[in-house]
Amino acid sequence: MSQTRHVPVMLQRCLDMLAPAISEPGAVVVDCTLGLGGHSEALLTQFPEVRLIGLDRDKEALRLSGERLAPFGDRATLVHAVYDELPEVLQKLGVPRVQGVLFDLGVSSMQLDEADRGFAYAQDAPLDMRMDQSAGVSAAEVLNTYAPGELVRILRQYGEEKQAKRIVSAVVRERDKEPFSNSARLVELIRDALPQAAKRTGGNPAKRTFQALRIEVNGELDSVEAAIPAAVKAISVGGRVVVMSYQSLEDRIVKQVFAAGAANTAPAGLPVVPERYQPRLKLLTRGAELPTEEEVAENRRAAPARLRGAQRIREEEAE
Repeated sequence: MSQTRHVPVMLQRCLDMLAPAISEPGAVVVDCTLGLGGHSEALLTQFPEVRLIGLDRDKEALRLSGERLAPFGDRATLVHAVYDELPEVLQKLGVPRVQGVLFDLGVSSMQLDEADRGFAYAQDAPLDMRMDQSAGVSAAEVLNTYAPGELVRILRQYGEEKQAKRIVSAVVRERDKEPFSNSARLVELIRDALPQAAKRTGGNPAKRTFQALRIEVNGELDSVEAAIPAAVKAISVGGRVVVMSYQSLEDRIVKQVFAAGAANTAPAGLPVVPERYQPRLKLLTRGAELPTEEEVAENRRAAPARLRGAQRIREEEAE
């Protein structure tokens, strides 16, 4: 398998945003979504003094990125963990504070490209979708065993799928005849279940359902909700958190956490705002930054990317 095929999205922009925080000797940066190691390799190369901690829940990704980052020796420490386990990982490694944290959320190119993982709707594969194939329930189990009302909720909430009820009633009818095991059957069922008008908009009609199943199988939004505040807490003053998300639900969580940290929390009417009410974060992006047209033309997977960054400007108050 070629490791060169994956082009990290908005790579230089991520590096530039982290640079002021991680250029000093002794700086530690955490790549919370190691994947094939593209961002990590660039960080270790561009910042020769930096020490990197890389997390991934996918053991195959860890193996491949381990090979790629081997030339950097003990500057890179790779850990099998979900990114919301960041506080435990840092504690175990004896690293109280870090200077940079990078998240590249969403499915890695490797998972999309390996047919037998079942992430992609464009090719037939077992309906698995687990990022860590050693744990949890598969997408097939979700489809075959969840109550209809729960499936409708997942498709609406995680896939923003307006036709959730139609799709779920077709799934329930079909799973009673034979349980789902492969993606092609599900894609066909969704095509048949949707009204003509719904098929004409927004790419493959199965896209939203596959996104919803993937988020449910991997508990992605729960992980993001826990991980972003944990990352903010882990950085020292002057440290930076940079997050790239690929769908509106994740981006909304990042936006809310950053906005809360950058807000003045003083009660109204105070003539002078005491230190404890001052913002803890400074936003590094106005809204979310988007990839350039050139980048999208070169790498279609960059199209939905949304980049946000924040810098810690003062310590947390003692809890």
